[in-house]
Amino acid sequence: MGLGGLVVVLILSLVFKQDFFSLLSGGTSAPGAEAGPVTASPEEEQLKQFITFVLNDVQGTWDQELPKQAQSQYQHATLVLFRDATQSACGVGEAAMGPFYCPGDNKVYIDLGFYQALHERFGAPGDFAQAYVLAHEVGHHLQYLLGIERQVRAEQSNRPDRVNDLSVRMELQADCFAGAWGYSASQRGKLETGDVEEGLGAAAAVGDDRIQKATTGRVSPENFTHGSAEQRASWFRRGLQSGQLADCDTFAAR
Repeated sequence: MGLGGLVVVLILSLVFKQDFFSLLSGGTSAPGAEAGPVTASPEEEQLKQFITFVLNDVQGTWDQELPKQAQSQYQHATLVLFRDATQSACGVGEAAMGPFYCPGDNKVYIDLGFYQALHERFGAPGDFAQAYVLAHEVGHHLQYLLGIERQVRAEQSNRPDRVNDLSVRMELQADCFAGAWGYSASQRGKLETGDVEEGLGAAAAVGDDRIQKATTGRVSPENFTHGSAEQRASWFRRGLQSGQLADCDTFAAR
């Protein structure tokens, strides 16, 4: 793991008040890529059912919308739920990394403990806050299908000075794509009172500035990789209001 990855682990260890460095030293074994939790409480089973419901709704939306909006057929991603650590085509996925999408195997990986942290550590409770996280990762899958992810990685390789900037723009676009799904859910009567506020709160809660402020006491925009709280909420809101992928071009934005 490079210096940037170690910094992320340090930040998350401070935020979650857990020793995530033990994961790097082999303290936690990684279950198989498709393996879920070894044991599960009734509450966790309910959470898994909710996540599965959301995944099916998000992917069902893009089954319908991607051909209309991008003249491209949607191909389903696979969801992997785990605790602590799991193996992926992108390497070992750990709880310290948070939810992530791996283009190497077209899978969305979510550590179930993250949702508890989202509520308790980040102050973003609610079902729609959880749904936002999953829809954001599916947004990265959309970027892969549309060729955006490949273009961004190539540009980052050619322009090392823009690595962080391009990373922020890709993350904000995934936020907007998540919002576009939220627009569809709203049009179909799936959202309840307060859901939008929960989603916006979750998007803001994981802004780089808030995490930096909480862990280091200062904000360093030059080190942003996901965008500020204001940026993340703003692009999520844009998708919620529009529902159109074309309105999520963060790469053309100032």
